[in-house]
Amino acid sequence: MNTLADWHGGGPGPWILFLPLIWAAVVIGVITLLRRTVWRGRSGPWGARGGSRPTGDSPLAVLGRRFASGEIDEDEYWRRLSVLDEQFGRAGGGGAA
Repeated sequence: MNTLADWHGGGPGPWILFLPLIWAAVVIGVITLLRRTVWRGRSGPWGARGGSRPTGDSPLAVLGRRFASGEIDEDEYWRRLSVLDEQFGRAGGGGAA
């Protein structure tokens, strides 16, 4: 142990203690990146998974925007949402039969 800390005698010096810190930072960075992208269900910033949130001019998106802007109240929002769920479903994939 004395040789690791002896930088005057030709040993590696105290900077060798930074190597585990660097590896720990790399591992923490990789885990954080994976938690924010892949493990959360997204495929990363290069390709978002579709269907998780209503976008564009879908009926659910329009209803959500109208509720957020205050055009309709909460009771009307839930009433219309239940009708849309019966007709289209949450994903918006089915049509009215």
